[in-house]
Amino acid sequence: MNYVLALFLPPLSILLIGRPILSIVVFLIWLPAIIFSGGLTHPMFILLAWILIYQAHQDRRAR
Repeated sequence: MNYVLALFLPPLSILLIGRPILSIVVFLIWLPAIIFSGGLTHPMFILLAWILIYQAHQDRRAR
């Protein structure tokens, strides 16, 4: 059960913040990463979080 949760948690969390296309892209990268290497590395999560925070900030600034 935990493995299934780990498989869908990153794309699902990105989908919930309102980025459906990015969540599909992350899922397509995430699935082979889980299968071949056990998941994305910690720096990759930091980079992804930084990009999402930056985009959210830019969206707010544009309004």
